[in-house]
Amino acid sequence: MTTFLGNPVTFTGKQLQVGDIAKDFLLIATDLSQKSLKDFEGKKKVISVVPSIDTGICSKQTRTFNEELSELDNTVVITVSMDLPFAQKRWCSAEGLDNVILLSDFYDHSFGQEYALLMNEWHLLTRAVLILDEHNKVTYTEYVDNVNSDVDYEAAINAAKILP
Repeated sequence: MTTFLGNPVTFTGKQLQVGDIAKDFLLIATDLSQKSLKDFEGKKKVISVVPSIDTGICSKQTRTFNEELSELDNTVVITVSMDLPFAQKRWCSAEGLDNVILLSDFYDHSFGQEYALLMNEWHLLTRAVLILDEHNKVTYTEYVDNVNSDVDYEAAINAAKILP
């Protein structure tokens, strides 16, 4: 059972499992362009999912994965939230980060619904980490049980680093 602010939450869709092939998605970038999984074709992907970039834990998660993993060969680190692209862009400016890929699922929530990340009660994404290889095969997942807690940074970072 997953909780947010101490209360149980429900999800639509099926959680990704290691070995699954991730379905394509359509998200909105900070420049309001549309981005899909195809835009990152041929690259390994670390998808860091957060409820809102404007919270301490979400900010830490975004920073940590970008600092630890953005230099890996042929790898992109993508943070997805339900925040408006304007808020995501403002966060990048305030944090002095210009190479972070932030994408928003605000438009139709399809990413959250397809990947079982949308908390139905709050219309926010849960906290999770998904790692995909160059062919979009899932090699690591973590869907946290308590949305108000950190992901297992060490496990996710190690999983990304050992990906061939």
